[in-house]
Amino acid sequence: MYIIVGLGNPGAEYEKTRHNVGRMLVADFCKKNKLPEFSFDKKSKAMVTQGKIGGQKITTVLPETFMNKSGNAVSKFVKSKKAAEMLVVVHDELDLPLGRAKISFNKSSGGHRGVESVKKAIGTEAFTRVRVGISPSTAGGKLKKPSGEKTVTDFILGKLSKRDEEALKKISKNFHEALNLLVTEGRERAMNEWNGKL
Repeated sequence: MYIIVGLGNPGAEYEKTRHNVGRMLVADFCKKNKLPEFSFDKKSKAMVTQGKIGGQKITTVLPETFMNKSGNAVSKFVKSKKAAEMLVVVHDELDLPLGRAKISFNKSSGGHRGVESVKKAIGTEAFTRVRVGISPSTAGGKLKKPSGEKTVTDFILGKLSKRDEEALKKISKNFHEALNLLVTEGRERAMNEWNGKL
């Protein structure tokens, strides 16, 4: 069974912030696949729903802890390194431009605190990540990544502009198709078929 986790911060003040794009896309993915409504699970302190996609069982988790404590929720569903191979974590990525995404497996956290928390909690980084770009770029496609701790913090916790939301909408269809393929056909197929398109 796949465990799909959308990283973000809970609460109304963090809705539609750049740091929450993983959470937003996963919630939308569940809605489009007509999974049951999310309900709060006390044990994991997360919003959880379960269902099937193409006959494959999935559990979807939206941690209700803050980003740097995300691993606490994930560890309630992923109990071994073997189980971690069926884990898919969707999160924001400063090293990719807004409107781009990339599927990767067994890669370092790259300094992302939510991913680092998951890695520490389950004892491995051998899990799948869908990295969703949030950084601005030039017309020619060159990344204009913010720098400096305060600047980065203000940027990732800043609200998405209307233009940002439109860019995310454009990739959401591809994101859903890629995630559906990953669940039904496996990560290698999804990476090969979708990394160029996302």
